[in-house]
Amino acid sequence: MPTYAIETQDLGRVYKIRGNKKEKQIRKELVALENVSLTVERGELFGLLGPNGAGKTTLIKILTTLLAPTSGMARVAGHDVIKNPELVRPRINMVSGGESSGYGLLTVRENLWMFSQFYGLPSKEANERIIELLKMVGLEDRIHTKSSDLSTGLRQKMNIVRGFMTDPDVLFLDEPTLGLDVGASRDVRKLIRGWLDADKSRTLLLTTHYMVEAEELCDRVAIINKGRVLACDTPANLKRDLQRDAIFEIETTPLNGLGSHMIESLPEVRKAALTEIEGGAKLELILPEESALANVINVLTQKHVKVMRLSKHEPTLEDVFMELVGQKMEDVENEEEPNADQ
Repeated sequence: MPTYAIETQDLGRVYKIRGNKKEKQIRKELVALENVSLTVERGELFGLLGPNGAGKTTLIKILTTLLAPTSGMARVAGHDVIKNPELVRPRINMVSGGESSGYGLLTVRENLWMFSQFYGLPSKEANERIIELLKMVGLEDRIHTKSSDLSTGLRQKMNIVRGFMTDPDVLFLDEPTLGLDVGASRDVRKLIRGWLDADKSRTLLLTTHYMVEAEELCDRVAIINKGRVLACDTPANLKRDLQRDAIFEIETTPLNGLGSHMIESLPEVRKAALTEIEGGAKLELILPEESALANVINVLTQKHVKVMRLSKHEPTLEDVFMELVGQKMEDVENEEEPNADQ
């Protein structure tokens, strides 16, 4: 058996962006991945956490043999994805959130059965798995419904079930709960956890930009931004590194021109993030020690800003991301170029 379910070493991918037909030269290069070295153990639920445009989808496309890397090496289920893609593909499956889901004229059962036949699954076994998996996501009552008659959320559930149908050695889920409501997301997470617990040799790689999803599900998480892995460990260990800091959330009246950069420039402040809310603002602070809060309050007071609510909380993966990147994830996403890889 292979030592690792997934292994990459110095993996890189550069997209060359050309001009229009009259411009033969390359206008610029977009670095989607840079020196990504990761190992995923067999039986592990491994998470890639990062904003849209971080390179998560590019990495998954390489690992699933859909895209060639520019540099480096990648192995999945013990086989090189470039040299032996034909040995990788029968051992994996992949589902992307938001992708088109099957054929509208076919029913849910017919769609899932058809995909199972592409992998050579015996028909009887396929039909048993279809019923079992649909029950797990609360979709058994729609088994004979045409997929074109399903809501977007239900079609996405069907699509996710398709990934589990073939019982792969390594399953890749790229933003599987994107666009799902709270109840549907909970069903999907339950399916993921149950599938892994039933067989400890199964491996799942999950990409997400939902912090709660990564904390709840993943054994280990790699935080990725702008194509580079910034940290990789268990969620508990990543948060433990911030335990030495004091993390506060302050709700205030309007800040009267006071920006987060002015707060962050204080020598006692490690990181500061500002969000406008109705009637005022929310300031999130990472401080080296609690006593530093007094200086922040003093600056707010000088600007005639009133503190409406103050709370201290334990570190989250959002705090870890902000510590590594210097911004909240939603702020990073708002800055991404519209054509950047996700």
